Amino acid sequence: MEFVHILTFLSLAMVASYTTVTPETYWKSVLPNAPMPTAVTDLLHNDKSTNVQVGIGQGGVSVHAPGVNVGVGSGGVYVHAPGTNVGVGKGSGVSVHAPGTNVGDVKATPKGNCEKVDVGKGGVIVRCHNKKKPVDVEVSPFSYKYAAADDQLKDDPNVALFFLEKDMHKGNAMNLHFTKTTSPSSTFLPRKVADTIPFSSKKLPELYTRFSIKPNTVESESMKKTIDECEDKRMEGEKKYCATSLEAMVDFSTSELGKKVKSVSTEVNARKSTPLQKHTIAEAKKLASDVAVVCHKQNYPYAVFYCHKTITTKAYVVSLLGVDGTKAIAVAVCHTDTAKWNPKHLAFRVLKVKPGTTLVCHFLPEDHVVWVPY
Repeated sequence: MEFVHILTFLSLAMVASYTTVTPETYWKSVLPNAPMPTAVTDLLHNDKSTNVQVGIGQGGVSVHAPGVNVGVGSGGVYVHAPGTNVGVGKGSGVSVHAPGTNVGDVKATPKGNCEKVDVGKGGVIVRCHNKKKPVDVEVSPFSYKYAAADDQLKDDPNVALFFLEKDMHKGNAMNLHFTKTTSPSSTFLPRKVADTIPFSSKKLPELYTRFSIKPNTVESESMKKTIDECEDKRMEGEKKYCATSLEAMVDFSTSELGKKVKSVSTEVNARKSTPLQKHTIAEAKKLASDVAVVCHKQNYPYAVFYCHKTITTKAYVVSLLGVDGTKAIAVAVCHTDTAKWNPKHLAFRVLKVKPGTTLVCHFLPEDHVVWVPY
């Protein structure tokens, strides 16, 4: 699933403070001894500056805070936040660079990946690149209340991730396909920005407009499915929460597990997605606690994680070697109680077992995160 990169809006031009706390800074303040897993660092903005600089030049002010640049020059304003540029020139108009952001009165929703909006004397000009990739809008295999579609058994790469606990031992070989389930371009928004954006099925028309997404498209259906799963009732014995920012994910995980926690994610030593191939287990190490918070990356214009805590989970870190030489450190989760899962869930159809009869295990894709206390 690939959405255009949606970040901050024109309100960033009105910066109320010269300081800002980045998601990375917040992580370090709450979890100073816990390194970030790759699944998290891949979703951070590239601007990793931690210094704040305020300069007053000819007729204006220049501000640089982590991830935000604001310049007020002679007759104009310039704002740069990751993915967003707002420029006010010499009294003529506004230039905005914010993929997917609407500015002013756009009469027709443009097609494709909209990268630039210019507001000047002549009105609004939107420049787009018509690049669309096919999007899988199947129900997530990690949502245990839903049945698998018939074509999901054939087409879904996650089929290869399910296995039985007895198969997780040194020397055993499994056919596995590790993929990143969503586009890395859907990165984290700072919490202050994410909290200003509705996350509700009742607000879907507003969200489609905000992100320049047409209704009844694969993008809109993926957004709807993500919100529906987040709003759906939790399973018995489960605590669930959809985190719309890294700070929110940290807060939920630490509120459930305490601040002595660590997070892990699957890491594949390959630059590109690896094909379905045989992997041999070199080592399988169980993490200390049977209590965990597992956070699954969702299909959404910015990074949203479906997190759930359960006491019926075992987590493992498994070293694997693919036949093509690819090495992987994969996170595996085994569920000790599947009695209340949908009997037509993908795992049961793949493994040919019934709910509640045996432990069901699966590896996690590279952009999912497991939190455990230590």
